[in-house]
Amino acid sequence: MNIIINHTSMVPIYEQIVEQVKALVVKGELKPEDILPSVRTLAKDLKISALTVKKAYDFLEEEGITVTVHGKGTYVAAMNKERMLEEQKKEIEAEFEKTIEKGKGYGLHPEELRELFEIILEE
Repeated sequence: MNIIINHTSMVPIYEQIVEQVKALVVKGELKPEDILPSVRTLAKDLKISALTVKKAYDFLEEEGITVTVHGKGTYVAAMNKERMLEEQKKEIEAEFEKTIEKGKGYGLHPEELRELFEIILEE
C-alpha cells in the first residue's frame, strides 16, 4: 500500500491516510478482504505516530471502508464501490457549490464561471 504524506499540507495526516485508502479502494488497488498494514508497521513506514494511524483506521472503520478483527488486523470491507463513488461525488459537488458562491460573491456571472471551469478542465 503506497501512501504519501505531505507534511506541509494543511490537511491533517490522518485525513491524508483516509483519503488515500479510499482512493485505492475506488481504483481497485485495494480489494475487499485485503489486509492493511498493521498500525505500527504503517506508522513506522510513514515515520508518524501510531496514534495518527490508529485514528485514520478508526475513521475508515466508522465509514464502513474497513473492518478490524481483533488480533488479526484491519481488512478492506466488502462494500459497494458505487456507494463510495457517490459519496465522493457529493463531496466534490459541495466544493463546487462553495466555489460558485464565492465567485458570485466576487460579482462573476454564471457564464464567466462556466468559462473558468472549462479552462481549468482543459489543463
